[in-house]
Amino acid sequence: MSIHVVGIIGLVLVFLVGTLRSINLGAVSLVMTFFVSTFVAGELPREIYSGFPVDLFVLLAGVTYLFAIAAHNGTVDRIVEGAAALVKDRRALIPWAVFVVASLPAMAGALGSAGVAILAPLSLRLAERYDIDRTMIGLMVVHGAGAGNFSPLNVLGAIVHQAVARNGLEMSASTLFLGNLAYNVLLGVVICLVFGGRRLTGQEAHASREARLHLAGQAGNPRAVGVPQTCTLIALVAVAVAALVFGLSIGFAAFGAAVLLQVLFPASSAGAEKKIAWSVVLLVCGIVTYVAALQRYGTVAAVGDGIAELGSPLVIALLICVVGAVTSAFASSAGILGAVIPLAVPFMVRGDIATTGLVVALAISATVVDSTPFSTVGALVVANAADEERSRIYRGLLLWGAVMVVTAPLVTWLVFIVPAS
Repeated sequence: MSIHVVGIIGLVLVFLVGTLRSINLGAVSLVMTFFVSTFVAGELPREIYSGFPVDLFVLLAGVTYLFAIAAHNGTVDRIVEGAAALVKDRRALIPWAVFVVASLPAMAGALGSAGVAILAPLSLRLAERYDIDRTMIGLMVVHGAGAGNFSPLNVLGAIVHQAVARNGLEMSASTLFLGNLAYNVLLGVVICLVFGGRRLTGQEAHASREARLHLAGQAGNPRAVGVPQTCTLIALVAVAVAALVFGLSIGFAAFGAAVLLQVLFPASSAGAEKKIAWSVVLLVCGIVTYVAALQRYGTVAAVGDGIAELGSPLVIALLICVVGAVTSAFASSAGILGAVIPLAVPFMVRGDIATTGLVVALAISATVVDSTPFSTVGALVVANAADEERSRIYRGLLLWGAVMVVTAPLVTWLVFIVPAS
């Protein structure tokens, strides 16, 4: 039995065990990584460790650590109260406002995770205040960030264009950007319809009673903003600027800000490190470690090579989009795009498949699946959810992500590839 077959069977077993037993999928994935890597691939421990996503660990732990302090000392409440006062009774605007704000950093060139890391915790609290489905607001943050993924300034856009240009091909940058933008906007409409957006269109009389009473109470008795809250606000802005403007690691910046706040204000931030979403960190890092092992073994490449041997260019194009969607649901979208686009190059060079159509379909298929809780941005939403709602939001993102894996390759194939072939 080849290592590729063993690796795929191992992945299936991981999800079976995690489904049938109440065990963290990340823990099961780490055990499977050790078993397959050691006894089948013959890897040494240092090779196994190389697949552990240190950057993702630092990002998830650092951001949830910082926002745990902000929630503990009341800063998040102050921010949400300010946003709620601006929105007043127009609850229907909140999901779309979140969508638009999430798209701006990505359009300006930041990775989607940077904007989501800052916006997700605040959006979830605002949704709680206004009795808006938290899964809906989380998905609007994710797909809002995704809408800006392929702007001319965005890193993912640069990766795609370079991969195409290296092979002497040309494509339409505007079609890639606008096609992805339109697809995510349409997904935003579907999200609002599926997760109760229509009930948000009422006036103040239909708003949650708790939200109105809370705002009324705050109007009469406004909370004072003390030194800890002011410094926390400054720290949040500094972390956002460090990540979005200077391109620094948002995870390390968040850790630095959190530690500084605990040193300066120990009373208002005590025990914040216990609020780090360790179960989510284990879940995501464990699964990504196993997928990284599959990539080291060449399993993903082997699947792509097998697809390339099929006869029909249109069928090959569809299957390449499927591979991009499935693998990107558990791994880096940037890495997957860089690895999968070359699989389609021979067919684009021969003119069997239109270059722009295939690249747009593949780019969308590989990024809309970032809504799964195993991707960076999906994990950020789950990690910043309230403890009592985390499992429900996890299941909601998992189901939605599975729908994206199934539908995105087929829909983009029909819209962007078939008409141009």
